[in-house]
Amino acid sequence: MPKKRVRGSKRPARRPWMASVAVMVSDVDRSKSWYTERLGFSVLQDGEHWITVGRKGKGGALHLCLATKEQPLEPGNSGILMIVDGDLKAECAKLKKRGIEFVRDPELQPWGVWDAIVRDPDGNEILLMDEG
Repeated sequence: MPKKRVRGSKRPARRPWMASVAVMVSDVDRSKSWYTERLGFSVLQDGEHWITVGRKGKGGALHLCLATKEQPLEPGNSGILMIVDGDLKAECAKLKKRGIEFVRDPELQPWGVWDAIVRDPDGNEILLMDEG
């Protein structure tokens, strides 16, 4: 039976909604280091079974999953889009200095936004896009 709300009482704080996308990796520790030290994400959860990384307060996460025979690596276009705050070209220059591999350097798209594509150590590609 649900708790009855007492008049004047405060509603418990809700957790902000967060989406998690699974990314298959061959080495969870290596990927954790790449996503945090090079791409600049934070570790959001680090448990026995999984690690999630993302940008705190931005509402999304990547769930780093160890690839297996049943769940193999899926290199290439991951469908993951990361909106980059500020100047995308400047941020990409910083990422290159940290050793991030670019599939496609920043370029202005015909619809008026800048984007670029990076590749993680297992070949997963992430689209970086400016706020437009």
